[in-house]
Amino acid sequence: MTERLETSRRMSKIVKHNGTIYLCGQVGAGDSVADQTRDCLSRIDALLEQAGSDREHILQAVIWLRDMADFAEMNAVWDAWVPEGHAPARACGEARLARDVLKVEIIVTAAEKA
Repeated sequence: MTERLETSRRMSKIVKHNGTIYLCGQVGAGDSVADQTRDCLSRIDALLEQAGSDREHILQAVIWLRDMADFAEMNAVWDAWVPEGHAPARACGEARLARDVLKVEIIVTAAEKA
């Protein structure tokens, strides 16, 4: 069964299918990549909770940075957020993001909590 939450004509913020949760890409507010990453991860926490999961159940994360020079700054926030022993499979690359002010976007796939 497929369930879509917070759906608009263009996308759903959450799609649940057979115990797997797919979140749309999340961005955050702030001036620095650290601020944007913290805000983005807070939004991911809220969506995971709404979908019946949490950060301990993240299976995969794809991170896009506007500039790979921000990699260490983003990782400092990411590393503090990921629970010990629950690091997901992850990829990180550089990309032009939807708006010039955006420095980071994170896409998460997670499992539902049992």
